[in-house]
Amino acid sequence: MTSGTPSPESTRPAHIAMFSIAAHGHVNPSIEVIRELVARGHRVSYAIPASFADEIAETGATPVIYTSTLPTDDEPEAWGTELIDNLEPFLHDAIQALPHLAAAFEGDEPDLVLHDITSYPAPVLAHRWGVPAVSLSPNLVAWEGYEQEVAEPMFAPLKASERGQAYYARFAAWLTENGLGDQVDRFQGRPRRSIVLIPRALQPHADRVDPSVYTFVGACQGDRAATQGTWDRPASAEGRKVLLVSLGSTFTKQPAFYRACVEAFGGLPDWHVVLQIGRFTDEAELGEVPDNVEVHRWVPQLDVLRQADAFITHAGAGGSKEGLATATPMVAVPQAVDQFGNADVLASLGVARHVPMERADAATLKAAVLELLADPEVAVRAEAVRAQMAAEGGTRAAADLIEAELSQGAPTLLP
Repeated sequence: MTSGTPSPESTRPAHIAMFSIAAHGHVNPSIEVIRELVARGHRVSYAIPASFADEIAETGATPVIYTSTLPTDDEPEAWGTELIDNLEPFLHDAIQALPHLAAAFEGDEPDLVLHDITSYPAPVLAHRWGVPAVSLSPNLVAWEGYEQEVAEPMFAPLKASERGQAYYARFAAWLTENGLGDQVDRFQGRPRRSIVLIPRALQPHADRVDPSVYTFVGACQGDRAATQGTWDRPASAEGRKVLLVSLGSTFTKQPAFYRACVEAFGGLPDWHVVLQIGRFTDEAELGEVPDNVEVHRWVPQLDVLRQADAFITHAGAGGSKEGLATATPMVAVPQAVDQFGNADVLASLGVARHVPMERADAATLKAAVLELLADPEVAVRAEAVRAQMAAEGGTRAAADLIEAELSQGAPTLLP
């Protein structure tokens, strides 16, 4: 099947609504899926805060702008330090956004709802409209036994606290008010149907994930040159190995870490370093930077990785997928949330080293990179994972699955 050709399951062009939040790690994984759906003739309305409107419009989808109360990528400290600090904002945002989103689609209700895992209004609206809801998960999903092994130990102290009990009571009341029962944990973690935008190789306990609910399609990547530009290897780097260093877009206020990377590889005659420092570190904090290190606030990461020999990464889902898709050996230095688990999975695949941030000095980083490249088995394993990912189907497989949902008629409304 070629891009722009409707799949056999699709009987007619449909109106599809996508819902997400204003965060690169939640928008970027599905961008190519949305572009493919538009190319196949579907009309896609994409509910998103204004800061991402241009990126959405570029796919051919129509941005449906709503005001969000969530902290943005520019203010990571606003998320607080406790687990409850990370949960309450999503519920508050969902409650305030729901009536505005309902009004925005009144009289133009979609045939199907797609949503990021953090977009709680989406399945509520799908239930109200009587249409299927499909989660597009940008990271790992629950396996059989996940609740007992992970969720219950993690959330038990929260559920015993006064603040936690108030949060769950408010969430349950909101779900009940909207006809979805009162099972908060099920609503959050057990979607009716989910297309998983990571490779199966990156999923813990993949053999225990329910295939009737979750389908892994791997990384959905396209030609990003028009929107992100490209990276050209400088003449001075010809014949040298290329190392990309990036901690993503949020957890980048790490001048000491960047200095360690410069110390480790700056001046090495066989290496060229592309160092992305993000928005929160001043380049002056790096000190003297050797000629073989180029410093940027942002780079077209996938294009660099297609030419890179090694990747020092925070092991976010996006970077991990791109490293695996390009068979690039990685040193994972996780910063927060799911990155620690991703780092462990990458290491278990034999394509990466997991270096905790507190141990990420120049000597350790240098040794980890050089050891990876010196081991021929790493390259063999990386290529095997890359081939497995490619076979999962990516963007076209995701679009085919979405069109299959359109053909199945009225959904079972509750997950």
